[in-house]
Amino acid sequence: MRAGPVVCITGASAGVGRATALAFAARRQASIGLIARSRDALEDVRQEVERLGGRGMVLPLDVGDDEALSTAANRVEDAFGPIDVWVNSAMVTVFGPVSALTPEELRRVTEVTYLGSAYGIQTALRSMRARNQGTIVQVGSALAYRSIPLQAAYCGAKHAIMGFVDSLRSELLRDGSHVRITMVQLPAVNTPQFEWARSHMPRRARPMGKIFQPEDVAQAILHAAEHPKREYWLGATAVEAILGDALLPGVADRYLAHTAVDGQETDEREAPGRPDNLFQPVEGLHRTSGRFGQPRHRLRLASDAGTIRGAALMTGLLLAGGLGYLLRSARSGR
Repeated sequence: MRAGPVVCITGASAGVGRATALAFAARRQASIGLIARSRDALEDVRQEVERLGGRGMVLPLDVGDDEALSTAANRVEDAFGPIDVWVNSAMVTVFGPVSALTPEELRRVTEVTYLGSAYGIQTALRSMRARNQGTIVQVGSALAYRSIPLQAAYCGAKHAIMGFVDSLRSELLRDGSHVRITMVQLPAVNTPQFEWARSHMPRRARPMGKIFQPEDVAQAILHAAEHPKREYWLGATAVEAILGDALLPGVADRYLAHTAVDGQETDEREAPGRPDNLFQPVEGLHRTSGRFGQPRHRLRLASDAGTIRGAALMTGLLLAGGLGYLLRSARSGR
């Protein structure tokens, strides 16, 4: 009998993916397929996983390669058994205005952040559908709902994977499948991406707004894997961004136009020509957290995004009804 679940995690070498691997190891003694591009970084994570009581398998690959993902999943199942949980956390981004993005940059962000997630989901499904069980956790972002300046490629990819997941969810429901898929929409998180992402900005990048820590996000992902619902929204800032865009998108456009550029830059000048991880990993920077650790904010998990969405819809209907009443009253002279 297996001691813990069998889990595959993409983007496992750093940030949220790495923290999630350590959470599954420490809390569930999981056997984990560790997927990312850097073999050396994954080897470090494997050692941490095994120190915490789990088992790890190093699987260096690019998630934009669907055949490599399929081969990796087969290796995990041969060694550990059927995959119970698949977590898609791999991503890359480019900071800069739309006019500065090259076709190659747009293509690469899409290959990793969108197609890499879609390929991961398809790989997981090939294993899980045969047994009619398993859970896929798609790590998303509040930016899947509310895009911001300077991250058009990333926001577009996150919007796209949300559409892909919604289609799949309906297909699984139609088939009466017991395979579950859940999205975890993240707020700003303190990961190394702000040190190694490609940037066309004059100053160094930073997360916008209240910043949360990868270890806390990992605990939420673990919870979502064990209690899958349609979506989880992490942190009040994510909830505010998503509901604000649903209710007052034009106001959000103008607010972000005035705040989101400076809000994503520090006062430090960007170093010209520094290495970035868009096309290859940057060795030596793979770790769980970035450099924005204090103050540490408590992360609250919205247990049912559907309930929040329903409340927002009701609020919108009430506002629309009130405005309609006022207009009718004005026309009738009352």
